[in-house]
Amino acid sequence: MGKRKVPDLYRAPFPLYSIKVDPKAGLVVIAGGGGPSNTGIKNSVHFLELQLVGESQYSASLLHSHDTDTRATMNLALGDGVIAAGQDGTCSLMKVDDCTQKSEGKAAANDENNVQKGNARQRGGKRNKVEKDVAAVSGSDTKDETTHISVTELAELQSDLNPVDPLQKVVRFSHDLSLLLTGGTDGHIRVWEFPSLKKKLDFKAHEGEIEDLDLSSGNKHLVTVGRDFACSVWRNNQQVMALKWHETMPQIAEKTYRYLACRFGKVEDQKDALRLYTVQIPHKRDRKPPPCYLTKWDGKSFLPMLTAPCGAEVISSLAVSDSGTFLGLGTVTGSVAIYIAFSLQRLYYVKESHAIVVTDLAFLPDAFKGQNIKGNNETVMLSVAVDSRCQLHAVHNQRTFPFWLVMFFCGLVVVGIVLLLQYLFPGFF
Repeated sequence: MGKRKVPDLYRAPFPLYSIKVDPKAGLVVIAGGGGPSNTGIKNSVHFLELQLVGESQYSASLLHSHDTDTRATMNLALGDGVIAAGQDGTCSLMKVDDCTQKSEGKAAANDENNVQKGNARQRGGKRNKVEKDVAAVSGSDTKDETTHISVTELAELQSDLNPVDPLQKVVRFSHDLSLLLTGGTDGHIRVWEFPSLKKKLDFKAHEGEIEDLDLSSGNKHLVTVGRDFACSVWRNNQQVMALKWHETMPQIAEKTYRYLACRFGKVEDQKDALRLYTVQIPHKRDRKPPPCYLTKWDGKSFLPMLTAPCGAEVISSLAVSDSGTFLGLGTVTGSVAIYIAFSLQRLYYVKESHAIVVTDLAFLPDAFKGQNIKGNNETVMLSVAVDSRCQLHAVHNQRTFPFWLVMFFCGLVVVGIVLLLQYLFPGFF
């Protein structure tokens, strides 16, 4: 707990805005950039190879750097071998191929300039059938070989039509990869069938910017968050309900807080159960900052189950582990925290781990390229920030009590209950 030094897993030569983990390919994808300014700061997507060294140490090496010209990637979503990247008002779709070659050493894989020369950008001018390109993703797993990445641009979708500074704020694939969803500053949700990229829905969900969205498993419910204080549940383009978190908090006046983020999560040991998690931040900052709040909702009825404060630092990002056991939070001041999803209690916290706003978070999955990547850790989360750093946050497995000690305490409890009952009810036994 408290402020401590977290070593950098990787440092990019540009501000970082998004991070995603591809468990099948065994890759960590980070992206960002300096935008169109003439500062010399590049715009790029980096593909990292993550390795577990020993039981709990990690190393990351650069496999490939994909240049995105004058456009910074602000948000990412990963499909099966396809990346959807938010760049200005467009969603750029890129196919990622990984191939293996006999390795003469890893120097070439770590040399960003050499990799870029060998993997020049290709724009699919003659590729009229995106579905064929998407299906052409392949890879192999051979011993003593090094993975090499190639990126091909497939298509671009106009995902935001704001006449002034259009910007895609969020992008998601559905769990079954049949849909691609985007939200931007024009307040519209746009849904495309995937991989055909035929537009299915386009509707105005919020007045002003879309802050976040998430789709439940089975594509039954879509939840959207806007800067207009609203968090709405949709079925297709029809609003089912608007969430009212503050109704369970009578001391909080309406419109003093706004929703920032939303995520669906699984429930351990309950196969069909689902939870929705939302973050609420103060609409205005006071000299004495009020707390931010986490709320857990039933994922079917959308009734609030639990709300808990999560500190006075303004939350900037939210993540949920694949198992639904843990929540990750990042703040505008660079702090990183991990919470227990069931109780909304804080398990891990590093104050100002990054120098500036934490822009995205990603938990490591249980299986990473078919292997256990978490090592001797209960959970591991990656964070990126505008300070160009990618950091790794691990919660070590807690020591367990010996079985004999547990049974001893259980015996004491039983004896205590018997004595208490005999005292309260003489002749009970």
